[in-house]
Amino acid sequence: MKIRLIDIAHARSGDKGDTGNVGVIARKQEYYPLLAKYLTVERVKKHFNGIALGKVERFEIPNLWAINFLLHEALGGGGTKSLKNDAQGKTLSSAMLRMELDIDEKL
Repeated sequence: MKIRLIDIAHARSGDKGDTGNVGVIARKQEYYPLLAKYLTVERVKKHFNGIALGKVERFEIPNLWAINFLLHEALGGGGTKSLKNDAQGKTLSSAMLRMELDIDEKL
């Protein structure tokens, strides 16, 4: 079964230098296990292919039903150096929410 990430989560993003920061928060507590299982580093790295040129790190925050990702080398050097339209990574959360996840469970 395919689900759109935007249907089970919302997200916020920003930057720290050349690293994009994307927090994904489950809309309901029962959706968090789906995020924890299916929103993997590998899946996020593939989704941001050509944007996140460095490693992707994942940090689970279960008490907030959230997962935070750091996308290294994603902002063209950062806000003061980059010629990218979104040098602060503000649109990365919208891009993340466009992802579809293949899941085994029923919602």
